[in-house]
Amino acid sequence: MKYATRVNSFLRESKDLIKILNEIGEIDGIDYVDLNYPEHFLAYSAEEIKEILKVNGLRCNAINLRFRDRYINGEFGNNNLLISEEAVQLCREAADICKTLDGDQMIIWLGFDGFDYSFQIDYIKVWQQVVTAFQKVCDYTDLPVSIEYKPYEERVHCLIDSFGTTMLMIEEISRANLGVTLDFCHMLMKKENPAFAVAWLLERNKLFNMHLNDGEGSTDDGLMVGTVNFWKTIEVFYYLKKYDFKGVVYFDTFPKRERANEECIANIKMCKKIEEMIEYFGMEKINQIIDKNDAVAVSNMMVSLLR
Repeated sequence: MKYATRVNSFLRESKDLIKILNEIGEIDGIDYVDLNYPEHFLAYSAEEIKEILKVNGLRCNAINLRFRDRYINGEFGNNNLLISEEAVQLCREAADICKTLDGDQMIIWLGFDGFDYSFQIDYIKVWQQVVTAFQKVCDYTDLPVSIEYKPYEERVHCLIDSFGTTMLMIEEISRANLGVTLDFCHMLMKKENPAFAVAWLLERNKLFNMHLNDGEGSTDDGLMVGTVNFWKTIEVFYYLKKYDFKGVVYFDTFPKRERANEECIANIKMCKKIEEMIEYFGMEKINQIIDKNDAVAVSNMMVSLLR
């Protein structure tokens, strides 16, 4: 499995992006980083960042769009069509940056497209506006474009709030280079089973990126991988392995009291241990347990995995 880490976790300790990339480059097991546009490109050019990545043996997995102050009332679905078009243009710029860095994809999370009150938006109008905006972005670039959904935060209700809503959106946008980024915590917040979405998307070659973290399920806790929902995490790994996932597993975790490098190393150790457990028990044996549809057999398997 290939792993990437969250740059903003490290920027809490130092605001110098170059210094942070040098630090990440020293972590064994991290070969990729995700970068945010435009925030990570304010002090350094794409060419400067590309050179630092190369020096540290790192690659750009994805450019994540970050819509800030101007977009607080909505990005693609903003009632002000000029702001909506600016959001599309920001994505075009990010696509160019991604190509400069030899990045693999763009990830778009529309945290402000949604509503807080009844009667606040015209649902159908905003939906179609978002569909059209995504079509413009996908038509601009041949890069994979990935939708990351979240049920709430920043809005009380996000427009693209669930696995089902995302798949309906993808069907209506109807572009071959459009896929999904799944975030473990976001799925817990929506009371979804992460492995179900992982398997469904991998079966259709639509899982472009996997964000791993953990949490209690009410907010985007960003806790370390496997520390709360251990078995759900193992099940996700099983399907990533079953379908030979070629993408990158990104640690979208938020160390607030922990050192970022130590927290990242802990994530790597957990993932490696889970991979070892699956290898020890055997993919075929796990598949046989699933085929039995027998909860006791599942429990016995869990005991065996805890050798």
